[in-house]
Amino acid sequence: MITLALTSRFIWANNLIMNTPKYHLKTIKQFFNQQKIATLDEIKAALGSPARCTIFRKLADLQYLSSYSHRGKYYTLQSIAQFNELGLWSYLSIRFSCFGNLIDTAQNLVHRSQAGYSAAELKDIVHVKTKHALIQLVRFGRLQRQQIGSTYIYLSANDTSAQQQQKARKIQIKQSFANLVVPNPDLAEEQAKATIILFCSMLNEQQRRLYAGLESLKLGYGGDAHIASLLGLDPHTVSRGRKELLSENFNYEKLRAPGGGRLLQEKKRPKS
Repeated sequence: MITLALTSRFIWANNLIMNTPKYHLKTIKQFFNQQKIATLDEIKAALGSPARCTIFRKLADLQYLSSYSHRGKYYTLQSIAQFNELGLWSYLSIRFSCFGNLIDTAQNLVHRSQAGYSAAELKDIVHVKTKHALIQLVRFGRLQRQQIGSTYIYLSANDTSAQQQQKARKIQIKQSFANLVVPNPDLAEEQAKATIILFCSMLNEQQRRLYAGLESLKLGYGGDAHIASLLGLDPHTVSRGRKELLSENFNYEKLRAPGGGRLLQEKKRPKS
């Protein structure tokens, strides 16, 4: 009986030792407090190569986040991320969102926006390509898409919110026309539009692109999509013109139209 009791006690103690957590949450938290972000391989190396399922079980207890950039390769903890007003956080160009992956982030940002977003506008916010994610969201009914002017705008899946966003976008476009010409609120929209279109028709391709970029800079955030819609240009063209102006990376010689400048004058010679 004594031998059986000792054997049972030994088995119980052995099981207790084996079930003792080897990878403490405190150790993982200290690692992230120092590193801020890490890949799965880096986490495994720091903890002594535990099983993958063990790592994710511990990370779940600490409320982890995976990056929406770099194909979700990087991880951090919610307690470490310092989100901005849009719920986004960047560390060493690795980007995280309080909403989760890129698809959920795009959906939430569009739903919360005042006037919806174009793919180019959303890309400027999250700093990764968003077109594929937006198309998936529309396909599964999680967002709506409407063409306003020459630009596709992504709107909330909620019909009431989408109507308000669409109305706000159209108001922005109307206000932009008047601001492009002169800061005169009494200038009619159609008159402003006709003036701008006439002016642009007199410019060559580079001049038109740079002018569009200049007006986009005046408007600030979202200017590329607004100007593209106003002038019937591709948003990427407006963006290119804006970047060329900022970097002064354009051909000065091509800014002058062929035949521009003072006309050549024949030198007068005294008659014999």
